[in-house]
Amino acid sequence: MTTPSVAPRRRGRPPTATAAGTRNRILQAAREVFGECGYDAATFQTIARRAGLTRPAVCHHYASKSQLYSAVVEQTTAAVISPAVLKAQHQPTLLAKLSTFFAAVMSAESAAAAFLVTTVFESRRHPEFADSTPDALQASREFVAWALDDAVGRGEVVVNTDVAETVEMLLAAMWGLGFYVGYVSSGGHLGDMVDQFELLMANKLWQLSSAVADQA
Repeated sequence: MTTPSVAPRRRGRPPTATAAGTRNRILQAAREVFGECGYDAATFQTIARRAGLTRPAVCHHYASKSQLYSAVVEQTTAAVISPAVLKAQHQPTLLAKLSTFFAAVMSAESAAAAFLVTTVFESRRHPEFADSTPDALQASREFVAWALDDAVGRGEVVVNTDVAETVEMLLAAMWGLGFYVGYVSSGGHLGDMVDQFELLMANKLWQLSSAVADQA
């Protein structure tokens, strides 16, 4: 009986599709490791092990940790923040826009949402990323500023304080909730938290008793 012939293995670089798949594996593993360990503690060896690859295989695609980190930030921001903005822009009210944006970001893959929260801290620890890495916080700031300006322009809300300061307050609330969802809560109560956030912003979450209201 003849032995089936086996095509010789081709030398050289792997096919493009295979290379793209490997890069995606590396980026996903790196996102998890960076999110869990932080930039400084993350190593190529840990990322390679998580991706099921060798360290040289990771180095073949990304020459340095900073290059890999920037690639993860860019991919995650494009995959999470940009679609959330597009989804929220079509909502009719300011509250709907803000809650839709927040829910879309936080309902993304847990590792991606948690990683985005850590990028805020890492950008402060490593200012060198400011010019080369997309900033998820800045993208969020631009969206919230647009949504608030749009609401003011339509007469939906009246802002008696500085609009820029109001934007920062909203960012602090949203990213603070994001940190809680990503690292404190299991994430199962996200929908309820978004509902409570809407009630709070609409001043419908609670009512002060008459005695407290008089004192105020």
